[in-house]
Amino acid sequence: MLTGSDLLAKVKEMGDVSKSDLVRACGYVSSKKDGAERLNFTAFYEALLDAKGLNLGSGGGGGAGKGGRKLSYVATVQGNGNLLVGKAYTALLGLKPGDEFEIKLGRKQIKLIPAGGEEE
Repeated sequence: MLTGSDLLAKVKEMGDVSKSDLVRACGYVSSKKDGAERLNFTAFYEALLDAKGLNLGSGGGGGAGKGGRKLSYVATVQGNGNLLVGKAYTALLGLKPGDEFEIKLGRKQIKLIPAGGEEE
């Protein structure tokens, strides 16, 4: 089974062929009990995403969410004026519903300090 840059090169080389032929050519084939061929599409696509730098597996990536995206550490003010901090960030910090924060405003910055805690 091809992986990494070898896999990307083979996909590019194969061009416009059927998905079955592509999976077969890259080596993602196994045998069923009756000897018939089984194409492993899932393993192929996971390897392809990994080769392109997207990791969907557990333990990887920069976030605590389930997706393959890494945290950007950038938040955008929404149209209604709200500033949302996503679940991946709160999970990374071990925050739970009901946790309270003191809001400190500075020059073009906002600091969230756990209620009863000290500023670092």
